[in-house]
Amino acid sequence: MDHQRVFKMSFASVYPHYVEKAERKGRTKREVDAVIRWLTGYSQRQLTAQIRKRRDFEAFFDEAPELHPNAPLITGVICGVRIEEIEHPLMRKIRYLDKLVDELAKGRPMEKILRVSAPPTTSR
Repeated sequence: MDHQRVFKMSFASVYPHYVEKAERKGRTKREVDAVIRWLTGYSQRQLTAQIRKRRDFEAFFDEAPELHPNAPLITGVICGVRIEEIEHPLMRKIRYLDKLVDELAKGRPMEKILRVSAPPTTSR
């Protein structure tokens, strides 16, 4: 795969496809934005600015405030490749994002998509 071609793709050109994929399955743009913000640390205002500036994927992730510490919990297969086996850090981040949108479109609950663990229970 030509990684450089993917890295130089405009995030803004792919974003509508993420939204469309989710909406076809009854999810919302707001939910797509939530998973992107969770992964990247962008605020909604920052995310909108990235789209408006037509940043490529490389700049989009380079300028992200902070990759979520639970991002490595995103596992599985995307585009026929196991995410855990992707060596290039930027490609792995892009595939994390693809996987989150796939999970959203498949109807997975937001708590699971965002890798929210249940609070420990206390017994009295």
